[in-house]
Amino acid sequence: MTTAVTNKVLIETFGATSGAGLWAKRVALVVAGVLALAISAKIAVPMWPVPITMGTFAVLTLGAAYGPRLGLATIAAYMLVGVMGFDVFAGSSAEAYGLAYMMGGTGGYLVGYVLAVLALGTLARMGWDRSAGKMAGAMLIGNALIYVPGLIWLGMLYGFDKPILAWGLTPFLVGDAVKLVLAAMILPAAWKLVGRARG
Repeated sequence: MTTAVTNKVLIETFGATSGAGLWAKRVALVVAGVLALAISAKIAVPMWPVPITMGTFAVLTLGAAYGPRLGLATIAAYMLVGVMGFDVFAGSSAEAYGLAYMMGGTGGYLVGYVLAVLALGTLARMGWDRSAGKMAGAMLIGNALIYVPGLIWLGMLYGFDKPILAWGLTPFLVGDAVKLVLAAMILPAAWKLVGRARG
């Protein structure tokens, strides 16, 4: 019994659990997730040395809340919307959009989004989203999975002799630390609310 509870992710604690109701819930969650990712990508909070964009926060928390399979379906749908030319990414615009934008400097980070969603979903299945410490660790892993392909892609595009870390890593570390703390507070708190509601 304990194992079954631990293996649940947050979205599996409410709503239908089988049949047509479950499929309707999944479709609704994918649509809601794509909208949340698109809106979060456009949110920029003033911060030194660069503004905090909330896209990575949404990607990582969605992965933890949805689990690996539904999280993957949602991030894939988000990418498909981007390929179709909709302005859903942090740096996309009316002038820069679609596959051409995705294959530019941001391409490696988008690959990292997929890897991070799978990792956060898997770790959430193992119960890492139930405690602040483990959720912080999961966020560190997720951020690394976003940055590694992102930096490799930048190096391949522009050359590894360029200041790749200064372009694609160090300016964002302060903001990532803030987002890590937020996620480490929010997900465990949500589980506590679920426990109280059931109690």
